Amino acid sequence: MKFVDEAIIHVYAGNGGNGCVGFRREKFIPFGGPDGGDGGAGGNVWLLADEGLNTLVDFRHQRVFRAQRGENGMGRQMAGKAGADNVIRVPVGTVVINTATDEEIGDLTSHGQRLLVAQGGQGGQGNMHFKTSVNRAPRKATPGHPGDERELKLELKVLADVGLLGFPNAGKSTLIRAVSAATPKVADYPFTTLQPHLGVVRIGADQSFVIADIPGLIEGAADGAGLGIQFLKHVARTRLLLHVVDIAPLDGVTDPIAEIRAIEKELKGYDPKLLKRPRWLVFNKADLLAPEERDKAAKAIVRKLRWKHPWYLVSAIAREGTWPLCLDIQRFFDEQRREAGEAAR
Repeated sequence: MKFVDEAIIHVYAGNGGNGCVGFRREKFIPFGGPDGGDGGAGGNVWLLADEGLNTLVDFRHQRVFRAQRGENGMGRQMAGKAGADNVIRVPVGTVVINTATDEEIGDLTSHGQRLLVAQGGQGGQGNMHFKTSVNRAPRKATPGHPGDERELKLELKVLADVGLLGFPNAGKSTLIRAVSAATPKVADYPFTTLQPHLGVVRIGADQSFVIADIPGLIEGAADGAGLGIQFLKHVARTRLLLHVVDIAPLDGVTDPIAEIRAIEKELKGYDPKLLKRPRWLVFNKADLLAPEERDKAAKAIVRKLRWKHPWYLVSAIAREGTWPLCLDIQRFFDEQRREAGEAAR
């Protein structure tokens, strides 16, 4: 299925039904009086988060959604039936924006969460409401109110605990394959990853986290170059960033330090808050270096960067060092949960 993470839709809530002008006419009741009923309320339009969906591709085919109109009121003080709601299923992680005001209406982050995006109109009043001591036979009823109409922008931001950053061919897809059941495309040319891939890493029976493989960034991504700007928003929800670096570039010219700085520049250009998020360095492709050279090369880079955060040396393709990395990630999240629980007391 094609991955689509943005869509524009138009939603129309139902109009309210009109009130009724009616009079009670029965053989032995000469002064029956007004008995026109109220119109029914128009249906609402809701968005419903569904964990069974992972893309907005369906909205490429259907863009207009309408709720049902309320029925008109009837005689004998019978109110019209309310219009049926229209419930639209969207993936968990969908952000809803009103295009007219550029205002965020809501953020659907959990399965089953509902968001009202268009309110149905109220039904009109029947003439039974307008009877007075002076006007005993009113011929007045009010029409139903119109329902809301909106153009909405839907943005899908994948829900993951860990986001993988790095230049194309740094080995991010190989790493997510090594630690989870995800199967992104792997090849020896840039931009094999054209859409985010999610994988669940299971540490124990009740211990797991979700890792996201984000398409590789290049310089200028925050300004629209390459594929990066399209997917940078997906790291906005992650709690931990793994910066994957090719420690042994085949061309012998590429400078890992320059690539690390370039990625940091793109993160800052897109959202400076991302640089403050926990970020660990993962030096990949260690199998391409002799055992005595691996640690030396990694420490040299760490020293030149003055890196003060955790760093790891792994070979994703050989699955060397990946399990200790996953254990430390799980411990990091367990510690976060423990601190959050203590702060809530």
